[in-house]
Formats: sequence, structure tokens, C-alpha cells
Amino acid sequence: MLRPSLQIRLGQRLSMTPQLQQAIKLLQLPLLDLQQLITDTLDQNVMLEREDDDQDDALLTLDSLDRRADADEEVDGEVKDARDETTSLSITEETTPELTGADQWEQPSQSNEHSDFDRMAELADHAEENLTFHLMWQLEMSRLTPRQFAIGEAIIDAINDEGYLTQSLEEIVAAVGRGTTLVDADAVLQVIQAFDPLGVAARDLAECLTLQLQALDANTPGLSSALAMVAMHLDWLADKAYASLKRALNLDDQQLTEAIQLITHLNPKPGLVVQSGTTDYVIPDVVVRKFEGQWRVELNQGGLPKIRLNQTYAHLLADGVEHASLKTQLQEARWLLRSLEIRNETLLKVARGIVERQTQYFNEGEESMRPLVLRDIADAIQMHESTVSRVTTGKYMLTPRGIIEFKHFFSSHVASTDGQDVSSTAIRAKIKKLINGESPSAPLSDSQLTTLLTQAGVQVARRTVAKYRESLNIPTSSERKRVHTG
Repeated sequence: MLRPSLQIRLGQRLSMTPQLQQAIKLLQLPLLDLQQLITDTLDQNVMLEREDDDQDDALLTLDSLDRRADADEEVDGEVKDARDETTSLSITEETTPELTGADQWEQPSQSNEHSDFDRMAELADHAEENLTFHLMWQLEMSRLTPRQFAIGEAIIDAINDEGYLTQSLEEIVAAVGRGTTLVDADAVLQVIQAFDPLGVAARDLAECLTLQLQALDANTPGLSSALAMVAMHLDWLADKAYASLKRALNLDDQQLTEAIQLITHLNPKPGLVVQSGTTDYVIPDVVVRKFEGQWRVELNQGGLPKIRLNQTYAHLLADGVEHASLKTQLQEARWLLRSLEIRNETLLKVARGIVERQTQYFNEGEESMRPLVLRDIADAIQMHESTVSRVTTGKYMLTPRGIIEFKHFFSSHVASTDGQDVSSTAIRAKIKKLINGESPSAPLSDSQLTTLLTQAGVQVARRTVAKYRESLNIPTSSERKRVHTG
């Protein structure tokens, strides 16, 4: 006989208000797009103005972030006294030491350093990105078995540009074969449905919206009503049959408004967030430099307008002037300023987490790249993997080794003979180094490369060496020999 009982469960969920959703959307924007958004907002919202400041405060330093480390990352919808509002996009650290000369840019050894030309050539190869590329990158950064990975590839192949799964799980199971079951496919589907962008791999609109709603905090006002509305009454919502919705779900006007506001902030076509297209210009989001023997990370905000609240209008509202439009713009201005602050903090946290884990790379070069997956950074900074994925997509850092995309620092791992995992990026660098040092008249075969890597402590299969060599656009040994002999 079943009896009712109370249970306490501990767990982690992503707390996401509509304001925080705005902040997350800003995370995806490269600097050029963010600059345009700020400029457009300045033209539309009188409560915002440019901050005229002659000081050189283009960079936000780690020190200024540390002083706000305990600040809550969720946007507070509460309207504060406008007289106390001093938040600005440009947050500076007055005590930041001036970095000049050798302290500012300590160059790594020339043998391992990538030239800016080589780095920009690599960026050009990856500048065109689509949803499939974005999802496959996240799949590779997930800890899956070979069979799960094969299922994940089949699922991603069946996702259209809008982000929807176009094949049934039965069809995917049949395509993968090898004893795959529906339970296996469903488990991998749930993994992919947690990828960025949220709502991807849904089988219909209701599931797409539900996935996004389920990422919200359980205490979000209107959440249960929004879930019920999406599951059972999407047609009524589309027809704006609000009276029917209130009766069916037993809602009052406020509850109905809360639920609808949540739903209107969702994206019915999440796949379109990942736009395909070539990036004409790459502007680094952060600057990495060495100072007094330590690698430091600073935000690059030199190209962004410095904005703040228009205190003249804010004081009018604080003095009791009734103006509905200005009050709405004041709230929107505060949300934007806080969203920008969250973007800066999150970007800096992720960049700092990457640099801390890849210090050997910055000191020694590609061969010292450590294995790193999204979960490593997500766990370290206590954020969701999808958020880390947003931050690392289309974001670049300026380093002594050139301009490098955040994604470059993430790679799968291969076991070595000494028990230490080796990054696939490091293995590619070792292969490239071995080939660069080979005799032109007797180039190294893939089997010989495998043997040399094994002797160096890297246990890797010959077919894997061939795969990595091909990814470097290096011809086979016979083709390299033919080029040498003419």
C-alpha cells in the first residue's frame, strides 16, 4: 500500500529569471555585436547615457572582479533608489600597475611559439560555424563511451537548422545498430538536450519550450503554470485565448501574466542562435599577459561604449515624478547594466579558469596543453556546462602566442604510459614537431610516428595518428617524399 511521505532532496539547478536570460544572451555576442547592441540601446533608452571619462579604463582587471566575488550572479528585479544607482559598464581598478616592457609581454621560447599569421590562419579555418559543428564540439567535450558517442553523432546528424530532432529514436537506433537500444538512445538524447543552446534536440515545440523552462529555478514565479500551458494549451496561447487559459489552469490575472512572461522569453527556434558565417574581424575579448611571473587576465573593453544611468531623469523619478514610460526604461536600463556586469564577470571567470589550467601551455607551448573539457571549468566556477559553452563560443583571447579562440584550450584526452592523460592538442603538436624534424628524403610513416610517440610515453593507435595528421592538413609520408623528389 502506497503511503504519502515527505522527502528532502539536495540538488543543483540553474536559477534563471528573465533578466538573467538577457544576461545569458549577451554572453553569446562577440564584441562587435555587443557594441552595436549598446549603441542601439543608447538611441532608444533615455535612461542610459555615455560616460565621459578621460581616464584610461579600457580594461577590467582580475583585482576588481575579486572584490565582487561574493556578489549574487542572478539579476535582482527589485527597483532600488535611483539616487544610489552608480553602476557603469566600465568597471576599473585604480591600483592596477602599469604593465610595460618585458613585464607586459614575456615572450615564450621561439621554438614553440605560434606566429600571429599562423594563428589567424587557424582562426580562418574555424570561422565558419554552424549548429552541427557547435553540438559536435560539445559532444566531444562530454565523457561518453564509444557507443554513446556514436549515438550522439547520429542524433546530431538528425537535428535541423532550427534545432529540432527530425528522426525518431527508433530510426536513430536502427542507423547506429551494434546492439543499441531505445534506452541507450534516450539517455544520450537527454545529454544533448542539456547542450547549448537550451531547447536543442527537441522533437516538437512543446518539448523545446519545456526543456528551456525546466532549466529555470523551481521557485521561479509562474513556472508550474507555464509548464502546464506549454504541455497542454499552446494553441490557446497562440490564439491569445487568455480567458480559456485562466479557467483551464485556475489562474488569476497575475499568475497568467507571470506564466506568459516566462514563455515569451523562450526561443522557439534555438538552433538559429548559432549562426553560420565567416567572421571578418576577430577582436579579443580578454587579454592574457605575464606580470611579475604570474599570468593575468583582463577584459578588453576598449571598443565598447562606456554607459551609465542618466542621473537627471533618475533623480526626477526618485523625487516622485510619475512617468510610466521612464519607469519602464529605468528598469530596462538597470537590467542591461547588470546583464553586462554578469557577462563581464562570467567571461572573466571562464578565461581565468582556462588560463589557470593551461599555465604550462602559456609557458611552454602546444605540446604542454592539458586535457580539458567543459565540465572541468563548469565545476570549478560552479556554472552550468551550457553557460561555459556559450562563453567559449566565438570568444578570443590576446596572448603572447597570438589571438586564440577559447575553444582551442579544450580537447579530449589520451592515456599515456605513465598514467597521466595527454591532450589531443598536445599530441597533434608532437606529431607536427616530429614531421618538421624528419629527413625530407625519408619522411616518417604513421607507424613510425606511432612508435616515436610510444617511446615518448604517449600510447596512441596508428589510426589515431593518421587522423591527427590529416586534421593538421599534413600529407602522407609517400606524398611528402614525392614532393621532395619532384
